[in-house]
Amino acid sequence: MEHQVIDPAVILEAIPEPAAILSIGYDILASNEAYRQYYQPTGVVVGRKCYDVSHGYRTPCDQEGEACPLKACRKTGQRQRVLHLHNTPNGKEHVDVEMIPLESEQKILIGFLEIMHQVREARAQVTEYEGLVGQGPAFSHMLSLVHRAAPSEITVLLLGESGTGKELVARALHDSSPRSRAPFVTVECSGLSEGLFESELFGHERGAFTGAVSRKKGLVESARGGTLFLDEIGEIPLSLQVKLLRLIETGVFRPVGSVEPQHADFRLVCATHRNLREMVREGHFRQDLYYRISAFPVPLPPLRERREDLPLLILALLQRLSGGHAVRVSEGVLARLCRYSFPGNIRELRNLLERGILLADDGVIRLDHLPPELQEPAPEKSGESDVVDDPVDILPLMPLHQLESRYLASISERFEGDRPALAKALGLSERTLYRRLKA
Repeated sequence: MEHQVIDPAVILEAIPEPAAILSIGYDILASNEAYRQYYQPTGVVVGRKCYDVSHGYRTPCDQEGEACPLKACRKTGQRQRVLHLHNTPNGKEHVDVEMIPLESEQKILIGFLEIMHQVREARAQVTEYEGLVGQGPAFSHMLSLVHRAAPSEITVLLLGESGTGKELVARALHDSSPRSRAPFVTVECSGLSEGLFESELFGHERGAFTGAVSRKKGLVESARGGTLFLDEIGEIPLSLQVKLLRLIETGVFRPVGSVEPQHADFRLVCATHRNLREMVREGHFRQDLYYRISAFPVPLPPLRERREDLPLLILALLQRLSGGHAVRVSEGVLARLCRYSFPGNIRELRNLLERGILLADDGVIRLDHLPPELQEPAPEKSGESDVVDDPVDILPLMPLHQLESRYLASISERFEGDRPALAKALGLSERTLYRRLKA
């Protein structure tokens, strides 16, 4: 019997997610129907460059300031995964790109299998979606960790300042997990007194103490099959941490007043704005509990590190706030907010917009609608004549990359607009600008 050659496109159709076979030179050799529908439902993808179809770039992703999984895969010979922001007929979407090297029988690299895992934990544009929204590099890095952790049972520790959206991230982890149809239960650890800790967490039987007139189900039991979110776990008193540790280690608890142990069944997600490592060193947090809850730490970026996301966040929040649909912010307000440090993070931004909605009689939030501390312009760091911090005739001799770094640091502080506008003015992509500023 003759061996029939199988068309690669037939094999690709067995993959439910968008998938394609790429050449070493970035050409799309074959794709499945899911790939065509996701990127070009009415066009052709075979024969085009992968970065053209997914991004609209003229050059590979790494030359546009993004990590290129194909280049990394070609260099290492190993499977690669990276989170990208792709252009689709529905707008920009987050995609977890998996790149797999394809070798001949002689172990020679002949191409790549690219699989696009759609990210459902967040959106890159304003929709009716009520969850996480963002596009910037800092947000994307956080999102890539959330996307990796969501399908597993690993305990996640969310680390971030107050107001960075830790509960939204915890909810995204739950909604994208196999436990999504079961309850998501939040425990506000900062509000639990020592006397209420066991009763709230484990429940109690009727008559267990004065006032216990009926049986009460605890939060651990309420989270059965789902996710238990311990918010501000760093606030739990040291004397109660051992009881939480025992629950996590054994998976068993006993309601107050009961002699019958019960088995817990939940996925644990914790959050804190405190430095738990420092608390362990100072003796305020148990080391064994810390290692139990920190299996997969996820840092949440503060809003001051997400300035390129501000226009998107403002639009999303206005859509969610009562009366915000018909309101917009002025260019002056946007420029002022882009220079603000936001110590209260997204919660503070939400409060500013709520205030602005009430004051914007003509549907536009202007500078005089902001709180007094935000109405005053930031003090000028230089006079009108100081266009360049160091005039050319007095510049010391230095490598060109240092000169570029000093210029970018100076211009980013003085520029009136947001990061996308600055990138456009400099002739760079947003990601290239972010990477150079970070360097």
